[in-house]
Amino acid sequence: MAKRKAENRSFLDKWEAEYLFTYVKDKPVCLVCGVNVAVSKEYNIRRHYETKHHDKYKDLDMTQRSQKVEEMKISLVSQQNMFKKATSQSEAAVKASYIVAAEIAKSARPFNEGQFMKKCMMKVCDLVCPEKKQAFSNVSLSRNTVADRTCDLATNLYDQLMEKGKDFVAFSLAVDESCDASDTAQLSVFIRGVDSNLRVTEELLGFKSMHGTTTGKEIFEEVSKCVTEIKLPWDKLVGLTTDGAPAMCGKKSGLVGMVREKMREENCAGELTVYHCIIHQEALCAKALKMEHVMTTVTQVVNFIRAKGLNHRQFKSFLEECGSEYADVPYHTEVRWLSRGKVLNRCFELREEICQFLETKGKDTAELREQKFLCELAFLCDISSHLDALNLQLQGRGRIITDMYAAVRAFKTKLCLWENQMLQGNPCHFPCCQSIKAQISTAVFPCAQFAEKLSVLAAEFSRRFADFDAQKCKFELLSNPFAVDVENAPTNIQMELTELQCNDTLKSKYDAVGAAQFPRFIPDTMPQLRTQAAQMLSMFGSTYLCEQLFSSMKMTKTTHRRRLTDEHLRSILRISSAQSLSPDIDELASKKRCQVSGLGTSD
Repeated sequence: MAKRKAENRSFLDKWEAEYLFTYVKDKPVCLVCGVNVAVSKEYNIRRHYETKHHDKYKDLDMTQRSQKVEEMKISLVSQQNMFKKATSQSEAAVKASYIVAAEIAKSARPFNEGQFMKKCMMKVCDLVCPEKKQAFSNVSLSRNTVADRTCDLATNLYDQLMEKGKDFVAFSLAVDESCDASDTAQLSVFIRGVDSNLRVTEELLGFKSMHGTTTGKEIFEEVSKCVTEIKLPWDKLVGLTTDGAPAMCGKKSGLVGMVREKMREENCAGELTVYHCIIHQEALCAKALKMEHVMTTVTQVVNFIRAKGLNHRQFKSFLEECGSEYADVPYHTEVRWLSRGKVLNRCFELREEICQFLETKGKDTAELREQKFLCELAFLCDISSHLDALNLQLQGRGRIITDMYAAVRAFKTKLCLWENQMLQGNPCHFPCCQSIKAQISTAVFPCAQFAEKLSVLAAEFSRRFADFDAQKCKFELLSNPFAVDVENAPTNIQMELTELQCNDTLKSKYDAVGAAQFPRFIPDTMPQLRTQAAQMLSMFGSTYLCEQLFSSMKMTKTTHRRRLTDEHLRSILRISSAQSLSPDIDELASKKRCQVSGLGTSD
């Protein structure tokens, strides 16, 4: 009985000629009408043939039937390929629209740029591959389509981040706030999470528009929503980095105080480590020099040259006539970290040309030619160059906090060296000072005064970076665990640290891959050390990512795009700031169907 049942369920080759059927994807398919028969039994196949097609094909002999079957099979394959090709072209058109939408978002261009790009594509297609015109025409790039695609891409990135968040063993937040072109306060929250394999994910967690006040309570509520929506437990939060504003770092009513209170309510065992952005701190340290009078004079000179179009044109022509290496002087912008150093360097290099030009305009240049002013300008120029070099070291994505702290410690050591050299009358690391000192009497150059300023600057660095100095032991556990004194290490990791330091294989691996990559090679038998490494790797040293995002925001939401909605702005910035993640366009395209957009219409 079982044998007869199995035979009845198997498709036999002779049925092709007898009943005009073939076997496609485990189902019998009629070659005449394309109908599938659910069960592969001869009775079912014969009944379909006799009731539907017997009268039409009853006069054919077996040779004619076999020939007819082959023709029908070729026709069936052709139809299947045609449908596959149409489906493939449709999916390709949808994928292309997603790719273009992503590029439009990354370049901060308006959504209607898609229509312009399609016009260009069609004109290129007419010349290069006219036979592909229909395929290009199928790519939908209308304004509404690009806007929808942008939201889809951002949602996909957020879903990926939420999925990755399930594996985080530690995470930290960087929070900052700024206003856009329509004076709406925008709060950016970045997350840096580390999973069990010590892989780091650094992405935008939330971008919240705050249309009312921006008190510490309101900022905390938005940050809390970001953490809750992504379903991250508060006990895995180990670090919080802010810009140092009162609403952010207030111990009671500020973001920091409220986050700590929230963690206490959640019975979190770990202590929250809070940092004021290293880059902000470094910029604030420079104010301890108290040389604003020099900067004010330089700014007044630059404004006189640049503020009026005629003066500016004449100055550039004057530099060209003089054969100067430089063609202009830049504006000074307080909010740009490297602006001051660039302005000072250019003004120092062009000091003689600037004086000559001002004299042609009837301006008094006595102050600019004073030896004291030139010495102070040279010193401020040199120290600003050194500070700018440090600033650049601290910038960038994916920076490990231990490396940033090492750069600050190195700068503090350099300040002590420069102070001693300046006291000895040897400004060898200050080229502008050397240049001025060679032009004037050595006795006039105020070495002692500048040494005192370097001392004040070093003291300010020590004061402002005291919170980082307090974490020195933890930093060393990540940067160089083999040099840490076990007795000074936390008791919960002392046993594992001793085993690590006595393991020659791990020491060789550390020497080979370096401090940044080594934590991944710490064995699972040392869970406390891996947890400690994960917490340190997750730390934000600065709010650089927030500042970078606000720069993108300024380019995206301009005075010409003030009506850009909060959702669209958030979606654009999530796409443009993504680094660890990339949108899954194949998944998104599989959920969409192709819709052709016209060229002559706008929506």
